[in-house]
Parts: sequence; C-alpha cells; structure tokens
Amino acid sequence: MGVLYINSSLLYVSHRPINYTADERTVYEHCKDMPAVLIWYLGLQFINMFLGIPANIMVLWLIHKNKGDSSTSDIFILHLAIIDVLFCLIPPLELANIVFLTTSSTWYVLRFFYGMKDSSPLLLSCICLDRYMAVVHPITFTELKDRQHRAVLAIVVWLITLAYASAKCVGNIVNFEKVFTGMILAAFAFMVFCNMAILLALRQSGPGRDEMHPVKKRAFKMVLIILAIIVFNYFPPVALFPFQHYFSPKVFRCYIHYLAFGLMDFSSSIQPMLYLSKEKLPWSCCQTSATRIQDK
Repeated sequence: MGVLYINSSLLYVSHRPINYTADERTVYEHCKDMPAVLIWYLGLQFINMFLGIPANIMVLWLIHKNKGDSSTSDIFILHLAIIDVLFCLIPPLELANIVFLTTSSTWYVLRFFYGMKDSSPLLLSCICLDRYMAVVHPITFTELKDRQHRAVLAIVVWLITLAYASAKCVGNIVNFEKVFTGMILAAFAFMVFCNMAILLALRQSGPGRDEMHPVKKRAFKMVLIILAIIVFNYFPPVALFPFQHYFSPKVFRCYIHYLAFGLMDFSSSIQPMLYLSKEKLPWSCCQTSATRIQDK
C-alpha cells in the first residue's frame, strides 16, 4: 500500500515537491547514500504485482462464484480486492519515476492510486466491525444481517476514497499528510479493538465446559493470526509517522518512509492470500464462530 506525501519542508520519497524543476535529481539519486531500503521497497512492490494481482483476481472470482453463499463481509472484501488490484498495477510506473524520470506529470497518476490505497484501512475496519458484531452482539447482527446498510457503507467509503485520492492527486494542500496520519491511527486502533474483543469473546468456554469448543478454538487461532498481520502491516506507520519531526528529512524520506510503507504495502498480497486460505482454513480475517454456527 503505497502512500506518499508532499510537504513544503519534507519530501516523502514517492512524491515531488510543488516547486520541483526538471533539472533536479531523481528520487533514487536523492537517496543514493542509503539505497538499501529503497531497493527493498521496490522489490516488495514488484512482489505485490506478481503475487497480489492473481491473488486478488482469484478473490474476486471466488466471491462472484459463491455470491449465493457469501458471507456478510464479502462486499467489503470485494471492494478491497478491487483497490488492491489497481494498486498492484503501478510498480513499473513507480520504478520509472523513482529511478529514471525527472518529470513531474506522471506523479499525479501515482498520487491518485496512492490515495486510493491510503483509504483501504477503512474497508478493513468495516470487515472487522462486521465480524465484531457477529461475535459480540450476535442478536443485533442477526437482525441486521439481510439489510442493505453494508452496500450503503461501501458506497460511503468509495466516496471518501475518491475525494481523498483526488485531493492527494492535486498535491499542494498544506499539511495534507496529517489526514492520513489521523486516518491510519484511528483505523489501526479500531481494528485492534475489534479483534481483541473477538478474541476475548471466543476465549470464553461454554457453560459447564473447561475447554474451548474446537470450532471456537480454530476461530480463535485465525483471529489471532489476523491480529498479528494487522500489527505487522500497519503498526510501523502508526508508530513512526507521528514522530517524523524527530528524524532528519533525508533519513525520513529515504529510510523511515520506505520501511513503514513497504511493510504496509505488502498487505496487498497478504490479505488476498489469507482469504484464499479459508478453502483449507475456514476461518479468515476476523471470521467468527457465531456466523458459522448460525449457518449450520
């Protein structure tokens, strides 16, 4: 998930400053003293392209194939896969702009796709909210299961995504990077809360039982894996970006930025692979025992 910002005083490495001129060096030349993380980042982006595109297309195909027997969260997973497919198409253009090109026009295209990817945690939050309701508030979940509020929520997320991506594409909004920082902090905290609540609910054994039900045990292990993946992908920007002013501009733009977003971007491959794994592991991304038991 590549999200990169411009600031009058601080250059995030995947963007050009507003006053950029044609005779300036490429991003790679700016970071030639510390190229290791930049090369690592580009490598992850191409892994996303070769692994993420087929994986996300397979997710879209499976959701379409099983639409008659889909889960309530599939609508959000579908839109998340669409965003990931679009994002996974940009590594060649990103490589050209970082390493070879000194023009600024193509960065407008990249910033738009970065903006779309920035908003993907909103869809992840919707998924976790849906599974949270199924486990912690099963009665309310059952009453709302067949309502159209999920489609409305998906539309609202898309409107926010397109508005955010368009604003990011312009690239001259003062302190615009703070919008992403606030959004990722809020989404991360919300996802961790939902998953922790699900784990606590699943951890409770049934009446008269000393051990967790096997179905709940499988669900507990899968949700724990999901929580670990969320922390792995999203904790670096959450932990580092609020303290960006403690780093020198060059260290932040050439090292911290690529380190954080490289891990975050890799979710474009991890998330669809986890969804596909439910063919063998029936509990994926906050999947709840309540949902499965109700289906039986």
